[in-house]
Amino acid sequence: MNELWSDMGPALWPAYWTTLKLTFFSAIGSLVWGTILAAFRVSPVPVMRAFGTGYVTIVRNTPLTLIVIFCSIGLYQNLGLTLAPENENFVENNNFWLAVLGFVLYTSTFVCETLRSGFNTVPLGQAEAARSLGLGFGRVFGLVVLPQAARSVIGPMGSVLIALTKNTTIASAIGVAEASLLMKEQIENHADQIIAIFAIIAVGFMIITLAEGYVFGWLARRLAVRR
Repeated sequence: MNELWSDMGPALWPAYWTTLKLTFFSAIGSLVWGTILAAFRVSPVPVMRAFGTGYVTIVRNTPLTLIVIFCSIGLYQNLGLTLAPENENFVENNNFWLAVLGFVLYTSTFVCETLRSGFNTVPLGQAEAARSLGLGFGRVFGLVVLPQAARSVIGPMGSVLIALTKNTTIASAIGVAEASLLMKEQIENHADQIIAIFAIIAVGFMIITLAEGYVFGWLARRLAVRR
């Protein structure tokens, strides 16, 4: 056990720091793109509604592993898409941002559907009153519907974030050095300590996800819309 910890211990923080960065940047991107998709889903423009519905239906039902590998092989290796500057760490940095792109494309569909469920909590009369004052769809959506819907789905958004955190383990499929890749490497080097390795990695993820759940639970209680 001492040999395992001396080998694995120093690598834990860098691996989990990568996991946290993947989660943070993917969450920001997913929130932005997911909100846009939610606006498309309820837009009065048929083309936008069709795009939003088609995108969510297709991407949400596609395995995340395929999306991440597509970003690496399809977008980078075949189409030459690069998301990092050309330097000595190009491959590592580019794989990181390609993984973030894959997570954003996938997780935004769940953000969209979570927000769309929140739209149903906003009284219909408020949107009608805003339209009667001459406000267009964009202003009704941004000023009246979205702020209330977002406050009503803080708890479910926490569940989406927790799922995203666990999904970051898939980034190891394209060589991103996060926690699950460390686990695979340690299993190869210490095959007789598999249970201990699993336990160490699991505890790390439990700490992160429990903290996220606590924060979002607190925010949900503080910011809940009073009816």
